[in-house]
Amino acid sequence: MKTALLIIDIQNDYFPGGKMELEGALSAGLQAGALLQCFREQKVLHVHIQHEARRPGATFFIPGTDGIRIHDTVAHFEGEPIIYKSFPNSFRETDLLDLLKSWEIERVIICGMMTHMCVDATVRAAADFGYQVIVAADACATRALTHGEMTVPAAHVHAALLAAFKSYGQVMTTEEVITMLAAEKAQ
Repeated sequence: MKTALLIIDIQNDYFPGGKMELEGALSAGLQAGALLQCFREQKVLHVHIQHEARRPGATFFIPGTDGIRIHDTVAHFEGEPIIYKSFPNSFRETDLLDLLKSWEIERVIICGMMTHMCVDATVRAAADFGYQVIVAADACATRALTHGEMTVPAAHVHAALLAAFKSYGQVMTTEEVITMLAAEKAQ
C-alpha cells in the first residue's frame, strides 16, 4: 500500500523555551524522529508540514523567528518536501492533497503537534479525502486546556483525541508503525 508520513508542526515554539510549550514535546519529537528515520531508510515518501502564523495578534510561529523553525528532532533535509500552512487543517489552502495524489498515496501515517488542533484537523480531513489513516500516538503532543473553571490535563486531552481518532483510522505506537512497515516491506 502506497504510504506517506505527515510530520505536522514539530517546531521550536512547542519545545522548552518556546512560546507555546507542550507537555511531552521532546519525547514526541524523538518518536517522530524515529519514524522519519525509518521512512528515510526505507525510501518511503514523507512530507514536513510547517505552520506559519499569519493572523493578526498571533503569539507563536511568527515568520522570521527561531520558534517557527522545524525542531532538530525531525530536522528537514534539503530536497525533502515541505508544506507551509496557516490553518490547523494541513490540507486547507495548501498543496498537500495535490502532492499526495501525485504520489498516488493510499495511506497516511500522521505524527505531530498539537494533538487537539492541527493533528486532529488533519486526521479528520485525511479520512474525509479517503485516505487510510494511522496516528502514531507517542509521536504527538498537546497541552492542558481550560473550559470555564475546569482544567483538563494534557494527558487527558491527548487520550480523548486518540480515542476519537479510532473512528477515523488506527492509533498505533511508533514501534508498532515501524514493525508494520518492516513486515510490509518483507512481503
